[in-house]
Amino acid sequence: MKFKQTTILLVAALSASGQALAAPYAYVPNERDGTVSVIDTATDQITHTLPSKGRLGKKIQGLALDSAAKTLFVVDAESGALKVVDVTSHKLLKNIPVGESPESINLSPDGNTMAVCLEEENAVAFVDIGSLKISHKVKIQGKNPEHCVYSQDGKWLLASNEESSDVDVLDVSTQKSVARIKSAGHPRGIGFMPDGKFAYIANEEANLTEVIDTSSWKAIKSIPTGLRANGIAVSPDGANVYVSNGGDGTVSVIETKSNTVAATIRVGKRPWNMALTPDGKKLYVANGRSDNISVIDTVTQQVVQTIAVGKLPWGVVIR
Repeated sequence: MKFKQTTILLVAALSASGQALAAPYAYVPNERDGTVSVIDTATDQITHTLPSKGRLGKKIQGLALDSAAKTLFVVDAESGALKVVDVTSHKLLKNIPVGESPESINLSPDGNTMAVCLEEENAVAFVDIGSLKISHKVKIQGKNPEHCVYSQDGKWLLASNEESSDVDVLDVSTQKSVARIKSAGHPRGIGFMPDGKFAYIANEEANLTEVIDTSSWKAIKSIPTGLRANGIAVSPDGANVYVSNGGDGTVSVIETKSNTVAATIRVGKRPWNMALTPDGKKLYVANGRSDNISVIDTVTQQVVQTIAVGKLPWGVVIR
């Protein structure tokens, strides 16, 4: 009884002090402002802006957090650099030159490597998180890679190529592109199912989402979604895939059991990249032309909050 009471008091104390049970934060890169808005997902209020002074760049886009959620990585496409920001001090720690026109980035599942898509080089740069230096680059077969996404086991990296309308499949261990998936047109966002058996890829030009069988790297189904489909987010349980439609100002909800659109949710202007809270209960959608974030309750499938951020928000990362 004494142990139980002590445990309850400890949990209550930690909760009150914010050291445990704290809601994650959402980080939103404002492309035109060169800043990152930080949102407390418990209150849906902006707590602060990164960096504490100045700008991170003239055209910031992709971003990611390290596994400890202490370091933020932000792409500056204009300068061809990856900016490293301390989340606690709000200060820029390092500027890592990565190559020509970087856009999307993705942290490997083991937390050791950051993949950076280089649009003008037709390559992917891999940054070692420990040394904060480029370890190597891999040339791809396609042209103009925009989104780079690791599979859950870290064995594969998919790079969606806008200009060549295909997706490169990179074998991470051999550091080579081993397959090329032909898409319906202008592939953008990518999301793997939790078991890794399928991947969903938004196709902007074709206004649909393709389902890829990862055992063959072939498209097995096309699902019409909305005008200029671009962003993808997969629920933690794999039951739903969310697709942002930039031209329609909507988010399509795909039920993966039937691979059909179960709902369409209206958000802001030019919704782009998105992120779910770890429990999957809330979806945060960056509306580039509205300069705000739509917060969707994934149970009711309704927008429950709209949060004003900076100019031209590019996406969201939550941890």
